[in-house]
Amino acid sequence: LTSGTGLFVTLWLIGWFGLDYRRAVTYVLILVGMFWNGAGAITLGLLGDIRWAWLPALLLGSLLGGYLGAHLAIRQGNRWIKRGFEVVTLAVGIKLMLG
Repeated sequence: LTSGTGLFVTLWLIGWFGLDYRRAVTYVLILVGMFWNGAGAITLGLLGDIRWAWLPALLLGSLLGGYLGAHLAIRQGNRWIKRGFEVVTLAVGIKLMLG
């Protein structure tokens, strides 16, 4: 369910509601992160298929990425967020097409 939904929800928030990239990405991180990923975490938790050994690295990466991304957004503004979003989206799209 979450594969690509962040991209589509971001574009929808920008196109439909006229939000800038920074605000749209903020809402997507909250909506997708809490609801879709939360539902996935609950499902995996109920099935007992959680890789607990991966948790420290994933948490550290999330916290570090969130801090650096927020710092960059505040310091550099909407233009950098838009360009970064485009680069990551293209990279993920190419990776998905190539397998």
